[in-house]
Amino acid sequence: MIEPEALHFLALGGSGEIGMNLNLYGCRGSWIMVDLGVTFADDTLPGIELVLPDPAFIEAERENLLGIILTHAHEDHIGAVGALWPRLQCPVYATPFTAEILKSKLYEAGILDEVPLHIVPMGGRVTLGPFDAEFVALTHSIPEPNALRIKTPFGTVMHTGDWKLDPDPLIGEPVDAGALTRIGEEGVRAIVCDSTNVFYPGHSGSESEIEASLEAIVGRLKGRVAVTTFASNVARISTVCKVAAKLDRHVVLVGRSMLRVVAAARETGHLDPMFPLMSPEDAAWLPRDKVLYLCTGSQGEPRGAMSRIATGESRDVVLEEGDTVIFSSKIIPGNEISLGRVHNLLADRGIEVVTEKNEFVHVSGHPNRDELIQMYHWIRPELAIPVHGEARHLEEHAKLARELQVPEVIAPRNGMMIRIAPGRAEAVDHVPTGRLVIDGDVVVPVDDAGVVERKRLMYNGHVVVTLVADEKCRLLARPSIVIQGVPQFDGVEELPEVLCEAAESAVESLKGRDRRDRAAITEAARVAVRRSCRDLCGKRPIVNVQLTTVE
Repeated sequence: MIEPEALHFLALGGSGEIGMNLNLYGCRGSWIMVDLGVTFADDTLPGIELVLPDPAFIEAERENLLGIILTHAHEDHIGAVGALWPRLQCPVYATPFTAEILKSKLYEAGILDEVPLHIVPMGGRVTLGPFDAEFVALTHSIPEPNALRIKTPFGTVMHTGDWKLDPDPLIGEPVDAGALTRIGEEGVRAIVCDSTNVFYPGHSGSESEIEASLEAIVGRLKGRVAVTTFASNVARISTVCKVAAKLDRHVVLVGRSMLRVVAAARETGHLDPMFPLMSPEDAAWLPRDKVLYLCTGSQGEPRGAMSRIATGESRDVVLEEGDTVIFSSKIIPGNEISLGRVHNLLADRGIEVVTEKNEFVHVSGHPNRDELIQMYHWIRPELAIPVHGEARHLEEHAKLARELQVPEVIAPRNGMMIRIAPGRAEAVDHVPTGRLVIDGDVVVPVDDAGVVERKRLMYNGHVVVTLVADEKCRLLARPSIVIQGVPQFDGVEELPEVLCEAAESAVESLKGRDRRDRAAITEAARVAVRRSCRDLCGKRPIVNVQLTTVE
């Protein structure tokens, strides 16, 4: 139930999962959206790369949606804007670097000229109806990360976005502790806060600490070196460029998103334009110990540059025995299998694999436990709403907030409508949520018939049965069988014959009216073939029967 004289919070994505963030604030009949991101599909969705939150609830309220405010340019915060904006049709607000990244996505989606994109300076403010949103600069693993201090008639919310406390962030300024203290002293009704690293004690570490470690590692290597990291981590890109310059190696960018982010970082002054960059074609002529590839695909994404390099499918980069790949990134939960596959493919070819597990090559962009404690000391909220985490992260964050004596704590899940104020906070409703996927160039529900059928094909295989009959539906020839993805038992040649006999017998056994009914004939053949597959090899494939009539 949405109360008109109240302030509500609603997550349609990112609460109960990491990624796919979509947060809504409602007040006096109006809404603002904070972030609109994607997550990467896993192996259970064949042919799908990106998963999006379903915005159906706010799409129905589109005339009351005042704008989308983006906290920073990571994919899990802006990646769905291009695909879903046509359903929302509202202004978008972002700081310069985030806007520059978004522009390229909107161009690819063919809607750059349609979206009213407003560039907000760092520290700027946006007033939309009852919402006064102030951008508060923090530190993270990307330029221009912002919290939002959202003032409303019913109190102030501190929406942190993604953040950490980096005393020497390399890109941007350190966190302004004085500003955060002031915000806390002025009063904060609720903090909506990042939960990603709540289980990790201490501090996440500074980006500046990585340079010396990477220099030592790369300095001892003699062959080609490939470093893969998140393309959005401009500070890490800058660090790798510095290390390469010190060690007399030439940096080669590999991957479309890496090229796009570097261009945006240079355009907005976050990356030194003097760093020399070389094309893969030119680098092919260099000695092996003079090359350093900087690649996308740090999470083992099937179409990422590093996966293509590992499988030998890359046209730009060839690695061989004696070369090294450094995975300068965290392994995001859920990506272990795909990354393990890439690691093993490289190791099988004699390529050394370096990860955060065996060398100091990464610091997280999210706050560890002591950083969370410090933020709560600054902000002193009356209410804690943990977000950006799986269920276990949110519950642990809620437990920490209670230990810090926060008076009210609610750990939300997607779809939970929370009344923040007035009065004591509580969950007052639950709205339907869901997932969409980008299938080719089309956005469809995750349970779309085409996606579901492709999953069935992946797990069970496919059999096509062709029947040829006369005008009285009498078979004129033995059924033709085409088998795809069905396991073969001993005697491979026998399976088509067994299925052929099953289909023929089922059709011939029909009596009376069914014997001349096309639908009855095709269904009998389908059921018989599927049953035979189940009995022979334990699979229930998709079976399609084609009945052709010859006069």
